[in-house]
Parts: sequence; C-alpha cells; structure tokens
Amino acid sequence: MTQDLAEMVNTHPEGWIRAMGLHLSRATADEVTCEWVIGPQHLQSYGIVHGGVHCGVIETLASVGAAAWAMQHGLAVVGVENNTSFVRAVRSGRHLHAVAVPLTRGRRSQLWEGRVLDEEDKLVAVGRVRLLCLPKEDADTVGR
Repeated sequence: MTQDLAEMVNTHPEGWIRAMGLHLSRATADEVTCEWVIGPQHLQSYGIVHGGVHCGVIETLASVGAAAWAMQHGLAVVGVENNTSFVRAVRSGRHLHAVAVPLTRGRRSQLWEGRVLDEEDKLVAVGRVRLLCLPKEDADTVGR
C-alpha cells in the first residue's frame, strides 16, 4: 500500500492549497482527491470560478500524486505542461471536488489526468499535466 500524504499536505501552514481552501482527502501515488467550497477568492469578474483555479487544482493534484510516486524511486518532479479544458461554469457557494490519476509513468516523465466535478458529479473541468522526473539534486536547478 502506498503512503497517503493528504494529512501532511493539509497541515502545511501556507501556500496555494491553503489560500484556495482546498482539503485533500486522499494523496497517494495512484490517486489524489480534494474538495472545496467556492468563495470570493475563486471568482473572476463575471461571478464564475476563474479558469486558473481549475488549472491550479488539477496541477496541484497531479503534482502531489506524481511526487508521491517519484519519492518512492528517489526522484523529484517538476511540471512542464498543463492543458485544462473548462466544461461548465460554476458560481459561489457551490461545493466542488476533484480527482487526479496517472495515465502513464515512466523513468523520465509522468502524465496525469484531473477532473473537477460539482455536487452532482457533473464535469466542470478536465485536464492533463505532464511532469518531468529528475534526480532530486537536479530538481532545484530547473529554470535557472
């Protein structure tokens, strides 16, 4: 059984996850899930959830899951691509949840798919995130 990192991530005192009010309910190398209630911090000027929130949620879940797998293999991961499609607009006060699972995992990259769903399990957004697997000592120098 793979280690569940949800509690560790949820108790981190700062960062994007905390700012967005996400609560991870599962965070393993095979699946990452979260939930949140839409608030003013998630909205764009038309009163619907900003697309960047959906992208960020999908990228976050994929990154956590990919990192959980990479750690088991002495590797680190960095995101290289996020392609998210917006399917349905949602407004404040709604409860959303999301799930991400790996589609492929190789020695050098991983591809994860994430889905954001509403209370009725209707698809709100779907995306794929590609992550590069690196030796831990190289991960800190990416982009420098």
